[in-house]
Amino acid sequence: MSRIGKKAVAMPKGAKFSMNGRVVTLEGPKGTLSYEHRPEVNVSWDEDAKSVSFGIDDKNASNRKVRAYWGLTRALVQNMAVGVTQGYERKLEIVGVGWAASMNGPKLKLQVGYANPVEFAVPQGLTVTAEKQAVSISGPDKQLVGQFAAKVRSCRPPEPYNGKGVKYSDEVVVRKEGKKAGG
Repeated sequence: MSRIGKKAVAMPKGAKFSMNGRVVTLEGPKGTLSYEHRPEVNVSWDEDAKSVSFGIDDKNASNRKVRAYWGLTRALVQNMAVGVTQGYERKLEIVGVGWAASMNGPKLKLQVGYANPVEFAVPQGLTVTAEKQAVSISGPDKQLVGQFAAKVRSCRPPEPYNGKGVKYSDEVVVRKEGKKAGG
């Protein structure tokens, strides 16, 4: 049995749940998100408890993949509930002399030591702010926020000798000593 899948997702205040066939839609102050769940998983809305519960058929209880879909569906709906009410945010820091970030219309422009600046088109639904050496990415979709932050970080990941690069604000870069220390 899925320990995660058995738990019901309580809808926070301000979030509206609706279901049309297999498409689950959540609407809140931060936006609207939809997800089409797998046919093996049963999703049901409890109006009295204001919660969503998940289940699978007894004939599929021994199937490992179906149990995985059960927990996955519950986790994705939970992330949607948090996203439409509170939202998600990732912060990046740019470490390097003369390196900077700025917004160029709907694009994020990074100057990170290359001959030309690197530009990223901001996906629909995300809010990006850039100030000198700090970038903040926020939005209701946890996957989209994380994916865009990883894409920005990948243009110049932090290197271990000088610590230069684009890193998450909570990331710890393990520093190495150079050749001179080994002599």
